[in-house]
Amino acid sequence: MKKYFLLFTATMLFLSCEKQKEVNVQDIVDKSIEISGGYKIKNSTIAFDFRDKNYKATRNNGSFQLERRFKDSTGIVRDVLSNDGFERYINNEIVKVPDSMVPKYSASVNSVHYFSVLPYGLNDAAVNKQYVEKVILRGKPYHKVKITFNQDGGGEDFEDVFVYWINATTYKTDYIAYSYHENHGIGLRFREAYNERYVNDIRFVDYTNYKPKDSSVSVLGLDDLFEKNQLQIVSKIDLTNIEVN
Repeated sequence: MKKYFLLFTATMLFLSCEKQKEVNVQDIVDKSIEISGGYKIKNSTIAFDFRDKNYKATRNNGSFQLERRFKDSTGIVRDVLSNDGFERYINNEIVKVPDSMVPKYSASVNSVHYFSVLPYGLNDAAVNKQYVEKVILRGKPYHKVKITFNQDGGGEDFEDVFVYWINATTYKTDYIAYSYHENHGIGLRFREAYNERYVNDIRFVDYTNYKPKDSSVSVLGLDDLFEKNQLQIVSKIDLTNIEVN
């Protein structure tokens, strides 16, 4: 009897380990980053246009400089976010930015660069990954992964919650949702990737940006609303003139 009990226990432990192996969220994220060219992103210079602004990101093993350049009534504005903080230049001369505006400008620059190379960045120290479940979305199997951030190192918007749908076959991130704080409560967005292309082995996509008609729903339920065609299009997120060195 003892022999059979030990055999049963060993079998259950094995199956438990196998189940954990199947849904190891770290492995899933690692594969998604790798298939998207993350190994090249960490040492690269990436430039692109988004709407009426030009963006440039220089990364070198943890050191980074994220830039945004545009023209307004004051002249040519160049915003620079790096390991050393935020700086603004107008017509190549550094200008003083009010302390209250630094977080806003920094977040605006960082947000565009952050989304441009997703899922790169999901292995940062402040990121928490949680496997939710395996789902079918538009007829394909996806790993549904919830992302939260520690306050320490998580940036100004550390309370934001992201959800990634990573294709269970290709390991490409095809859908992203997130909740964010706004003046009147919580905002929700769901993004559907399209126009996939690789530039020097780095994957880039554009997004159709959706929001729910009912803002009281959970960010984790936006895939269900997408399947039921209960989301409305807010905008298109298109990157053009992409260059990678």
